[in-house]
Amino acid sequence: MNRSSTWTSWPSKEALARTAHTRPRAAIGRLVWTAVLVGLLWRTLAEGGFALWQVAVLPVGVAGCAVAGVAFFRSTLAQRLWPSLGLLVLLMAAAFGAQEAGAGALAVVLWGGCAITALERLPLSAAVPLTAVALAAYAIVESDGWLTTVITTGSLCLGGYVLRLDAEARGSARRLLDQERAARVAEAGTAALAERSRIAREIHDVLAHSLSAQLVHLEAARLLIEREPAGEFRDLVLERVVAARAMAREGLAETRQALSALRGEMTPVEDFLRQLVAGEAAEVLVAGDCRPLAAEASQTVRRVAQEAMTNARKHAPGATVMVRLEYLPDSVALEVRDSGGRRSEGELAVSGSGYGLLGMRERAELIGGTLEAGPGEEGFVVNLRVPA
Repeated sequence: MNRSSTWTSWPSKEALARTAHTRPRAAIGRLVWTAVLVGLLWRTLAEGGFALWQVAVLPVGVAGCAVAGVAFFRSTLAQRLWPSLGLLVLLMAAAFGAQEAGAGALAVVLWGGCAITALERLPLSAAVPLTAVALAAYAIVESDGWLTTVITTGSLCLGGYVLRLDAEARGSARRLLDQERAARVAEAGTAALAERSRIAREIHDVLAHSLSAQLVHLEAARLLIEREPAGEFRDLVLERVVAARAMAREGLAETRQALSALRGEMTPVEDFLRQLVAGEAAEVLVAGDCRPLAAEASQTVRRVAQEAMTNARKHAPGATVMVRLEYLPDSVALEVRDSGGRRSEGELAVSGSGYGLLGMRERAELIGGTLEAGPGEEGFVVNLRVPA
C-alpha cells in the first residue's frame, strides 16, 4: 500500500465492527460506558457553580453527546465520511459549549474522546486535522503546565494510533479466520463431491450396466416371441415381457437421474417436472424466480412429484393432474392436484413400490420441510414445502 492510500483509506470494516466481542463482553462494555457517563455527570455537577436550569439541561446534554457518539461509530462503520466528520465536529462544539458553561471535566473528556476516536476510526487525512484541533483546544484550556499538557496530548495521540493498529490487527486476524473457515468448507465440499462421484461410478458400473443388459435381453425375447404363432399363451408372455422391458427402461432412466444427482449435474426441477408429465393429461405451472436448488431439496421435490404422479395414475386413471412449483424467498413449494376420486391416506401409504405417503413425508421432514396430503375438492392434493 502506497503512502497516499495509507492516508486516504479507512480502517477495515472488520476492525471497525468489532464483531469478535461476545454477548457478555458487549454487555460489560455497555455497563462500563454507562458508569463512565454517570461518573462524568456526577463529577461535573460536583464542580458546583451551576444555575438551576444548567443542572436540568446538563444530563440532557450528556445523553445527547452519547447518542452522537453512537451515531458516529455507526457512520464510520458504514464508511460515510461527511456524516462522520459532521458528528465529530458536533461533539467538539459540545465540548466548547461545556467549557463555556463551566463544565471543564466534560469538555476535557469530549476533546480527548474526539481525538482518540478520530485517529482510530477515520482516514488519517481527516483524522489528523480533527485530532489537532481537539488537542489544541484542550491545550488552550489546560492550566496544569506545559509539560503536563505536552505529555497528555502526546499520550492521547499515541493511544489513538495504537488503538487503530490494534483494531487493524484484530480485523486481519478475523479475515484470516474467515478465509480458513471458507477453505475448510470448500475442502469438505470437494471431498463430499469426490465421494459422491465414486459412489456414482460404482452404481453405474453395477446397476446401470445390469439394467442395460436386461433391456437388451428383454428386447431379444420380445422379438423371438413375436415370431411365434399367435395364441393366448404367446400373447400373455409377450405382454409380460413388454411390461418388464418398460420397467427396466424406467429403472435405467431413474438410475441415470440418480447418477446425475450424485455428480451434481441435475437438470432444473421445472424441466424435470415437464418431462415427468410428458404424454400425460397433466399441466405444469411454475411461479416465482427460478433458481438452482440444493441437491437435497431438488431430489425431494423430484421424488415427491414422481410418487404423487404414480398415485394419480393408479388411483385416479384418466384424471387431469395439475403440478404447480413455486419458488419462495427461502423455500420451494410443490403442489400436485388431481381431479380423480377421493382416496384415503392409508391406501396411499401402502401403494405402489412401498414409498407411499409416509415415505414422502419422511423425506420432506429429513431436510426440515413439511408435506400435507389429503382429499381436495375434486380429488387428492399433495402439498410439499422444503427450505431452499
